Amino acid sequence: MLKSPAQSTPTTPLSVEKTKSEIADQEAKFTLNAKDKYFAWAFLGPSLLILGVFIFYPMVKTLYLSLFLTNTVGKTTVFVGLSNYINLLTSADYLSSLGVTLFYVFAVTIITIALGLVLANLASKRLPGIGIFRTLFSATMGVSVSVAAIFWLFIFNPSTGFLSLASTWLHLPQIPWLTDPTAAMWAVIVTTVWMNLGFTFLILLGAMTSVPTTLYEAANIEGASSRFQFFHITIPSISPTLFFVSIITLIESFKSFGLIDLMTKGGPTNATNMLVYRIYKDAFYSGNYAQASAESIILTIIIALFTLLQFKVLEKRVNY
Repeated sequence: MLKSPAQSTPTTPLSVEKTKSEIADQEAKFTLNAKDKYFAWAFLGPSLLILGVFIFYPMVKTLYLSLFLTNTVGKTTVFVGLSNYINLLTSADYLSSLGVTLFYVFAVTIITIALGLVLANLASKRLPGIGIFRTLFSATMGVSVSVAAIFWLFIFNPSTGFLSLASTWLHLPQIPWLTDPTAAMWAVIVTTVWMNLGFTFLILLGAMTSVPTTLYEAANIEGASSRFQFFHITIPSISPTLFFVSIITLIESFKSFGLIDLMTKGGPTNATNMLVYRIYKDAFYSGNYAQASAESIILTIIIALFTLLQFKVLEKRVNY
């Protein structure tokens, strides 16, 4: 016979007291002693010191310098408030560098992710010898920036470069890859994509191989095409990884410096003068540390805004 709620046995005070005592015992076990804080500081101290010296102090110092005029050794002279920011945002040269940077960032991000998806999809197939191609596709991860720049400088060389020789053999017009403004931009984009492709490919390949094969088997039974499976099974399944890769690629593209310095030095005619390279030249070539500091703050804000925009727009399409 079922008991009504009123007839059910209530929790006895003894069991409640027992539960409270057990909780108190557990809390007592995890209560920090007075000496524990010294161990905590001992473990956290080195990391906090390194972060303070190399991260937080430079950030605060950069913000401080951006509000002043400085001499050629970086000493502040006159407080100018936001004048450095206003001068930059109304400067045609700076806005040109901003436009160049945005074009470069979007091109590198889109091409890198698109090629990474295609190569990862091909490498995820179970075919004989596919391991060799996986190794080749991810090999660029072990190439340093300087080696990559030298390698591609040989390819883009107007006299002995591979592209120049190929154009001669095919009777095509020669392209001045590093002296024409448009060609130089695409030369830097291609080199950057080649550098980033190994990491993107490897991450996306790992995500694709973790997609349950039962989904593809069910799609094959229903007669779904490979294209349908790619866009309706693979892409949604790896969307968290795509979201991660898009953020990392975009941020790293904004921070590109080494390839530009070694290949074009911001030229020709400032066609590849990205914001990061402009900061470097203003600080260490022109000695204008105040302007370079203001440029650094603006670049930080731009990266933060684009990252926030990605979280607002792309995260809604992610299937966790």
